[in-house]
Amino acid sequence: MDNTNLMWYQDDNIAIGFNHRPNTHMLEPLPSMTQKEKDLIEEYPFINCTSLKVYLFDKPKMLSHKFTIPKSFRWDGATIPSLIWFIIGSKTNPKFRIPSLIHDYMCNNKYCVGYDRAFSTEVFKALLKVAGVGEVRRNVMCFFVDLWQRFQKGWE
Repeated sequence: MDNTNLMWYQDDNIAIGFNHRPNTHMLEPLPSMTQKEKDLIEEYPFINCTSLKVYLFDKPKMLSHKFTIPKSFRWDGATIPSLIWFIIGSKTNPKFRIPSLIHDYMCNNKYCVGYDRAFSTEVFKALLKVAGVGEVRRNVMCFFVDLWQRFQKGWE
């Protein structure tokens, strides 16, 4: 992968790199904010603080994907129903921050990974591994992410 300043993950099937370490922040509502601003933070509590170039390589298919997540991109963290937070963790768990940033951006911009649903799930799984999410929890999360994506329009 060219132009990668930081190789984040690599195995026999996939390589993930960034132009720099991801820089994100969790927003907090302030008393001076409007209710609309507070509601937006409740829905999308995370923000990407710098433009982040992402380099992905699907080794079996010999396909590379490059895209940039813009500064100020907002996302909700790991979309986990609150009923199962005690099993998986809450959507704001710090281990989920980088995996959910990359995955949410891919879901919002399916073209950046060639509309490849399975590949986007593999990227998410690899990022969870790097973040230190255990194998069982990682597999459960990826199973449900992939299941949810099957019902979303635009994936192949």
